[in-house]
Amino acid sequence: MTITAPAEASAPTAASGSTSSSPTSPSRRLRRLRGLGAERGAYVGLLVATAVLYLWGLGASGYANAFYSAAAQAGSESWSAMFFGASDAAGSITVDKPPLALWPMALSVRVFGLSSWSLLVPQALAGVATVALLTATVRRTTGSAWAGILAGATLALTPVAALMFRFNNPDALLVLLMVGAAYATLRAVEGGHPVRWLALGGALVGLAFLTKMLQSFLVLPALALAYGLFAAAPLWRRLGHLLVALVAVVASTAWYVAIVELWPAGSRPYIGGSQDDSILELTLGYNGLGRLTGEETGSVGGGGGWGSTGILRMFGSENGGQVAWLVPAALVLGVAALWLTRRGSRTTRASLTLWLTWLVVTLLTFSFMAGIYHAYYTVALAPAIGALVGTGAWGLWQRRESVAVSATLGVATALTSAWAFFLLDRTPDWLPWLRYVVATVGLAAALMVVGVRHLPRRVAAVVAAAALLAALTGPAAYSLATVGTAHTGSIPTAGPSTGGGMGGMGGRGGMGGAGGLLDGSTSTDALTDLLLDDANSYTWVAAAVGANTAAGYQLATERSVMPVGGFNGSDPSPTLAQFQEHVAEGEIHYFIAGGGMGAGMGMGGQDGGSQAASEISAWVAATYAAQTVDGVTVYDLTQAV
Repeated sequence: MTITAPAEASAPTAASGSTSSSPTSPSRRLRRLRGLGAERGAYVGLLVATAVLYLWGLGASGYANAFYSAAAQAGSESWSAMFFGASDAAGSITVDKPPLALWPMALSVRVFGLSSWSLLVPQALAGVATVALLTATVRRTTGSAWAGILAGATLALTPVAALMFRFNNPDALLVLLMVGAAYATLRAVEGGHPVRWLALGGALVGLAFLTKMLQSFLVLPALALAYGLFAAAPLWRRLGHLLVALVAVVASTAWYVAIVELWPAGSRPYIGGSQDDSILELTLGYNGLGRLTGEETGSVGGGGGWGSTGILRMFGSENGGQVAWLVPAALVLGVAALWLTRRGSRTTRASLTLWLTWLVVTLLTFSFMAGIYHAYYTVALAPAIGALVGTGAWGLWQRRESVAVSATLGVATALTSAWAFFLLDRTPDWLPWLRYVVATVGLAAALMVVGVRHLPRRVAAVVAAAALLAALTGPAAYSLATVGTAHTGSIPTAGPSTGGGMGGMGGRGGMGGAGGLLDGSTSTDALTDLLLDDANSYTWVAAAVGANTAAGYQLATERSVMPVGGFNGSDPSPTLAQFQEHVAEGEIHYFIAGGGMGAGMGMGGQDGGSQAASEISAWVAATYAAQTVDGVTVYDLTQAV
């Protein structure tokens, strides 16, 4: 089978002596125009439906992940806090990620004010843009608008995508940038200005690094392999082009890392997530190799606390319903299409190689990483799954006259339907009838797909529609359940509850699920009024252990609240001496007890990190009188005992 490029796909073929099939015949032109109209209508409909899915009821999630919302609020008040990604406008400490994902939110809050919508709409728009870009990529590499639309729809309806494109973690921007890098690389394979396109792809990977550090590099093997194997240039020139792309990756990351490393530490925020105030340490340790080995100083749930690893991890109760619905089909269809196109279009082969490598490398990394892991990371798999399903299904359908090909399509359909039944069976009390409908329609369609070569064209189209309906109904239902549920906290999950959890952390899977763990604090009117009393006289209206605890009070007051110890309360920022100096200079008004994690609180990893937060809490309790406001213990740091 040869999957043609766009120009080839549109080339007319005329039967000798037939006026009706002439390329210039009015009837042929009319059919072509109708086809183009249907394709454009379907494309616009896909984007509109995606926008509705990702924007509907968005405000129900409030500030979603308060940790990042507080940092966005801080960035809207201070350009310096925005540049460094500080948790508070006063710039005491940064979040434990690079700041790029915070910048759109901070600018939105600066323009529109602090609200759920100003924080979350940028994420939803990133989702629509990702679907549009993936659709365009697959359409370009296959020459089929319908293949692109199927790829985009598969991505849009993946439950974890419906979750993360409505949430304010960095993953939404990360996925958009990685898909952009894939598009640029495949444009380079086509041959028009390859160096420019590869440089753009490398720069987008670098920007993805500034979004979520080393996770962005998981796509590099896929990009390099696709261009290295299938570009038309000689081998030595291909290697030179890839070197240019590597330089672009380094340049687009190194500028920011260099600025942060060379900036005087005393005049910038402490680098959250590190123990030595170093972004290089954060890159290589907490957000780098530590994620693979599990040796992450100061992390929570360390020492195997993030669940069992292994090849079946992505299919277990924690991850299966998030992303795995079409993973078997993507692998079967992708491999089969790659084999059938072995003598076909270079661009199509490059595309299939890219997406298969992306899927396998990322899936294996997530399956075996021993460090911090959350099920929502799997949104990074969704573009590859969508592209392989769209490209593979369309490519095999073109050769359905072959017994082997139709049998492969039937196997993929049956496997997907059976797997969907199994996934839906994990939530037996949620729409209990759905799994039977999916299995019945899917298996019936699978049998008919095997014999599709004997069916009339219109009947074959109905069979194909039934197969796609069976394949997408399960993830679509989970996505709708996700959209209909508010999600808050640091660890959101998609779909209805499966009883899965977060490994040793003891969280609950479910709608909102483990998102209840590590929630931001909730301030009351009385407590907010207390913190705002004479607020202009202080750099920080309060301090609290842990960034999530501080975040809720900061969002309520829109004033700086110092997150002692950073995200986990285990960073050495500030030290006891530094905190005492801030208090002596009258810069902190209150200390809010409770919350946070911190070393010594039973949540540390193999190395629990700094004890500074515990020391500060003990010193405050011994030095200042406590008062209780709506059940919260507060110390006035201007009134020593």
